[in-house]
Amino acid sequence: MGASWIDQAYRERNHCADVNKGQDGTEIYVLGWVFRYRDQGGLIFIDLRDRSGIVQLVFDRSEIQDQFDLASTIRSEFVLAVRGRVRLRDKEAINPNLKTGEVEILVQDFDILSKSQVLPFPLDEYADVGEETRLKFRYLDMRREELRDAMVMRSKLNQAIRAYLEEKNYLEVETPVLNKSTPEGARDFLVPARMAPGKFYALPQSPQIFKQLLMVGGLERYFQIVKCFRDEDFRADRQPEFTQLDMELSFVDENMVMDELEGLWANVLKKVFNVELKTPFARMSYHQAMEDYGSDRPDLRFEMKLVDVADIALRSNFGVFKKALEAGGRVKALCVPGGAKLSRKDIDELTHWVQTDFRAGGLAWLKHEKEGLKSVISKFFEPEQLEELAKATGSKEGDLILFGADKEYIVHATLGALRLRLAKQLGMIPENTYAVTWITDFPLFDRDENGELYSVHHPFTAPVDEDMPILEDADRFQKEGDKIRSRAYDLVINGSEVGGGSIRIHRFEAQMTVLNALGISKEDAEDRFGFLLNALRFGAPPHGGIAFGLDRVMMLFMDRDSIRDVIAFPKTQRGTCLMSDSPSTVEIKQLQELRLRSLAGGSGS
Repeated sequence: MGASWIDQAYRERNHCADVNKGQDGTEIYVLGWVFRYRDQGGLIFIDLRDRSGIVQLVFDRSEIQDQFDLASTIRSEFVLAVRGRVRLRDKEAINPNLKTGEVEILVQDFDILSKSQVLPFPLDEYADVGEETRLKFRYLDMRREELRDAMVMRSKLNQAIRAYLEEKNYLEVETPVLNKSTPEGARDFLVPARMAPGKFYALPQSPQIFKQLLMVGGLERYFQIVKCFRDEDFRADRQPEFTQLDMELSFVDENMVMDELEGLWANVLKKVFNVELKTPFARMSYHQAMEDYGSDRPDLRFEMKLVDVADIALRSNFGVFKKALEAGGRVKALCVPGGAKLSRKDIDELTHWVQTDFRAGGLAWLKHEKEGLKSVISKFFEPEQLEELAKATGSKEGDLILFGADKEYIVHATLGALRLRLAKQLGMIPENTYAVTWITDFPLFDRDENGELYSVHHPFTAPVDEDMPILEDADRFQKEGDKIRSRAYDLVINGSEVGGGSIRIHRFEAQMTVLNALGISKEDAEDRFGFLLNALRFGAPPHGGIAFGLDRVMMLFMDRDSIRDVIAFPKTQRGTCLMSDSPSTVEIKQLQELRLRSLAGGSGS
């Protein structure tokens, strides 16, 4: 870095994308990476790129005779410092697709700050590069426009959230990363404690208990943009570590919380993504969502509701439907507009899919032809019953009716998934549209395959007051526990759950009632949640909160297929980092310090 002007260039640099025709004739400094290089004999053209964008450099032999030979050695991704004069491009050379397309910089001096080897993949936005390669060389992938834009927008999203909440008198408080393991739902990531052999910290799945303690502490309005950790199986919208906007408010009910958060997202999404969401957002009960859409996160950008046809099914001669109803199941129908165009092969593929993924027994169907509803099952229905089915489902010529006949959860899962898959396949989902709704009144408890009740969210969610008698009566709880509604709410956008929360239990006695109903003994409760239970004894205010998955918000509003596309350094679907090669083995000495023994062959003390 021998040039005497370099220090001045660092201090007075122009960002590449900010160079404009108003600077015509002005000497400026730019710094960045070589994106494209074109040698035309006595002239060399280079597109220089920094975080802001691109500007064209012109190396003219007549201007820099002493340096022109050096300029000819420049290659892609070399890092340059340039001093030059802005000039307007010739009219025929203007690039309307580039922000700086009307200008270029005639180079007067330059320095190669560092050189680059040939890259493992091209950085051109049109290059098709496999995800594994991109993840292995993430620092190079970051130079590409797509990922760089995601990082810029992510920063703007965080800043907009903080600015809005600060104005609304929220306090940003950091909660501990190392804490006690209180297994609920997903597995904890455990961290051995060297100073306490045989004991472990857990990385937080959420700051749930701590944010409740902040409310007990009288801070009233809390938020945090926080890293959370869950040791669970991975998929496109899951990561072992993820970022959420965590919030909690005192002296509120669920309607106040939802109203407050509608203001937040309407403001932030307009500011960051220029997306306008109409407020108030729609609200729908969990029961209605499941009945109409077969999902607690329905995509409301298109219609296609599930219809209960049990009454017609009972009067038919179709044994499959009758058997399902006699066993306490459901028979529901889904009318797919224009679905009659699907071939028998297409329907067979759908049948195999629902049998494999949702354990459905099969997939009955009827096509609405000119003569009416037709298929191999139409013979089991009287003509007037087929007409009833068409009327009940709103079917018309060219449509397809699909049926689910099984246990309720299988029917809903099957038809809900078919609804979404076929809407995508048949082009029924409008682009650049955002359908937003709150889902409320979730069950507080559900039953596992053995019929045992478990907490749907977490055991700190408050039940609806009218359902408390069920909770307080042990016999009723065993029979009707899954009918207890919670004061929980999820925010769903375009079929994706972006946030979930609830009003919390703020009285000690009520909290112990819930834990006792779940079969958690007083001793076990004190061991696992003692510090929260103690706090509830000292005057906790009514409070509630929510957590939003910011990775998922980014994926949704940047229209990306995976949250890995909006995270700086994500893990693969197998939970590994290809760039740093983690997780990795550690030295025996480290294990010995922790009093651990490796199952892979190492030994500890």
